[in-house]
This record gives sequence, structure tokens and C-alpha cells, in this order.
Amino acid sequence: MLDRLTSMKVFIKVVELGSFAAAAQFLALSPQMVAKHIEALEHHLGTRLLHRTTRRQSLTDIGRLYCEQCHLVLNAAERADSLAADTLGTPRGTLSVSAPVTFGRTVFAPFLSNFQKKYPEIHIQLSLTDQLVHPTMDGYEAVIRIGTLDTDLTVISRPLTAYHRILCAAPAYLAKYGTPMMPEDLSNHQCLVYENAAGAATSWALSRGSSKRSITISGKLRCNDSSILQSAALAGEGILLGYAQALQPDMEKQNLVRVLPEWTIANRPMHLLYNAGPIMTPKLRMFVTEVQRAFPP
Repeated sequence: MLDRLTSMKVFIKVVELGSFAAAAQFLALSPQMVAKHIEALEHHLGTRLLHRTTRRQSLTDIGRLYCEQCHLVLNAAERADSLAADTLGTPRGTLSVSAPVTFGRTVFAPFLSNFQKKYPEIHIQLSLTDQLVHPTMDGYEAVIRIGTLDTDLTVISRPLTAYHRILCAAPAYLAKYGTPMMPEDLSNHQCLVYENAAGAATSWALSRGSSKRSITISGKLRCNDSSILQSAALAGEGILLGYAQALQPDMEKQNLVRVLPEWTIANRPMHLLYNAGPIMTPKLRMFVTEVQRAFPP
């Protein structure tokens, strides 16, 4: 008889990766064994969890609900293991975390390196994405999110250091096309525009004291990867609105220079989200404590 918790883990991985073959490769199982785990769950429940095709599987309505509950059950089991470990005084176990791409690469990665040196028995499973992620629904124990939070959010949120952005460009671009002196000048320049699933920015809002401007922007390059936009800025292809921490090394070398430095772009709020459940696991408690200490609001 197959272990049901193991079958739940297999089921979740099939859902995440989209096929038995991909799940089998990730879990180091045969596709036949993956199929047996799914069949065992379906036999136990008396219903189909997945619509099967030759290439891909998709969730049935019941399968979607069951998948959500599987996440909760497995997280609860993980919490139970961690609580038992807490009696030994050592936080341990795997912690699944999601963070935005640019923040994750430039600032969060060094933090995690120090965190794992301090807590060597906590293993971090990190996913970098700019998509909207929900801790419970998407199976993460902790999520760092940039932007305004929904008012009906049901998980715990803790404010972090705001996401500070600046305007900059390569000296070569400014020498060729001129330096903007006022926000309105941006409408005549090539602007490197970040675009995600929600769409691309069509304007930039700037302020100086009580003066506020909303400038319609355009440019030849739009991209959902800020590192590509930064490379384009370094190549002299336009003006970039980017994360100050990520731009700092190139600013210090003067590969990039500030544009309209007396005008500011509103900081974006950043939060740590997590669902602690009835009892917070030691690994999550240590993570929340260290994140808040490293990135105070």
C-alpha cells in the first residue's frame, strides 16, 4: 500500500510540472510509479483528480480543491516535524520561499547566504518570480511581495524596506540625445519599459516637494526582465527606471548616471507574507525574524 503523504507530494509535483514524465524526472521515480501514486489517490477518493491527455494533465474541479488541501496537509506535517525538532533547540527542514526577481538576485541572495551560514540545518527552496504569488494557494511558506497588498489578504504580512527606484541612463545616451531637465522632457526620450503579466507602464509619476508630474512614456524596448533593461541602459539605448540597489554598482562606476535627480519616484511598498497556522515552525520563525532584521521598514 502506497504512503498517502508521499502520493500527495507526487500529485502536487505533477500539478506543478504539468506531466507525469516531468514529475518522475524531478522526483527520481519512474513514470509508472508516478501514475500508481495518482491512481492510488483517485481510488481512495473515488473520483478523478486529473484530466489526462497524451502530452499534459490538467486538474479537475475536485482535483483543484484537493490540491489546495494537499498543500495544507503537507505543510502541517512539515510543521509537526519542525516542532519535534524544536525540542532539540535547532531549527531545521526545508523552507519554500518566493521573492521578486531583481530583489532576489541583488539583495536577497546575499541575505540567504548569510542566513544559511547561521542556520545550516534550514534548507531554502527559493523561487524567483515577478508573478503575483499567494503563500497558501501556491504552496510557499514565505513570500516577499512588492506592491500594495489586497485588503482581504488572509495571511500574515510584515512591512519591509520600501522598494526604492531611480531614473538613470548611460553617459553616452545623454551625450547623444540630451539630458532631460524637466519631467516633461521624458516624453521625447527612449524609455526602457518594464512589462509583466499585468501589462507595461504607460507613465511615470515624479514629484519634487509639492509638485507632481505624471509623464506618458514610450520606447522601443519593453521587457519583463529588468536585467535586460539594465543591459540596454548600459548600452546607451534609453532611460531606465530601476531598483536603486541593483543599479548601485554601475552608478558607482559611472556607467550609469542619475536622470532628474531632484525629482523622486514614489517608493513601492514591500512585505513579507506567510501563513504560520496555529503554531509557527522554528524554521519559519527564525526566517521571519532575520528577514525583518535585515530589511526593516
